[in-house]
Amino acid sequence: MAPVPGSGLAKGLAVTLRTMTKRSVTAQYPDTQPDLPPRTRGVIGLFEENCTVCMLCARECPDWCIYIDSHKETIPAATPGGRERSRNVLDRFAIDFSLCMYCGICIEVCPFDALFWSPEFEYAETDIHDLTHERDKLREWMWTVPAPPALDPGAEEPKEIAAARKAAEKLAAQQQAAAAEPTEPAAPTATEPHAQEQARAAEQPTRPAGESKQQTDQPRQEGRE
Repeated sequence: MAPVPGSGLAKGLAVTLRTMTKRSVTAQYPDTQPDLPPRTRGVIGLFEENCTVCMLCARECPDWCIYIDSHKETIPAATPGGRERSRNVLDRFAIDFSLCMYCGICIEVCPFDALFWSPEFEYAETDIHDLTHERDKLREWMWTVPAPPALDPGAEEPKEIAAARKAAEKLAAQQQAAAAEPTEPAAPTATEPHAQEQARAAEQPTRPAGESKQQTDQPRQEGRE
């Protein structure tokens, strides 16, 4: 069936008419902050304690906008005769957000969870050099990182939490078992009979030194004769 002439125009005018009759809704930004999705890519925060200076994020960055400097320190041996070890100490960690394209590769490849997405996006600057955030500024962004979403009801418990919970339950069970056991009197030790024998021997009269039992009994026999 051939379309009716002018039907497309009528449909377009109907959409325009419905839109014109609706009340417009305007977000009053910046007085009202927008409701951002939970996985919004705003700015990158650095958790410095987890960083091991492995340089993996800087090597994988396609824009080369991550700058890392470090030095090595020698750790003395923990035991006598042990071997000294060296570890990397972070000196500088900076991200140039004027070059960053927010791909998230650095966060994904970090093996120690030192980088996180923050939903904050209000960090525009009048000078492009101020868009290079050093590690102190990146640490401040960590306070704006939202908590991770809750797991699904049917999801498995994380291994770290499960291990900690089992250890706590085992310790509590041991403490309850120790408190429920009755206290029994202590059994006499092997040294107590020996001490009693020594006490009885001390109460008996002692003979003069150098005299045997035959010597002490000999005068008595002579007197009887």
